[in-house]
Amino acid sequence: MKRLALLLAVATAPAAAFSGGVAEGLLADYRAAGAGPFSANGGAEAWQRQVAAGNGEAPRSCATCHGADPRSAGRHAKTGKVIDPLAPAANPARLTDAATIEKWFRRNCEWTWGRVCTPQEKGDFLSYLNSYRP
Repeated sequence: MKRLALLLAVATAPAAAFSGGVAEGLLADYRAAGAGPFSANGGAEAWQRQVAAGNGEAPRSCATCHGADPRSAGRHAKTGKVIDPLAPAANPARLTDAATIEKWFRRNCEWTWGRVCTPQEKGDFLSYLNSYRP
């Protein structure tokens, strides 16, 4: 019940959500799963980590679609669709809903790395994205 109330409160204040409610709630979940401490440097390294895609496609990383700087817009490698910046410093509307964050972790980790991201990796990514300041 507390978590639901927190998520509802965060939804009404998206600019502040990442630095507190949603991020902290997810990080607590990842810690409960045995992860941590989290590292923005680890997230930055993982962001750039190239993984062979197979099927003759070029290797992939998070930066392949989201760009080297998560404060800038990216472009999907297959569709060409513009992807809004991920860093809350550049796009306060991003990373304000825990369910959406988890959905995109599932989808993007599988597509990029061919597997589900670990709680440690997720926490490091969130720490990395939150390390950018407006």
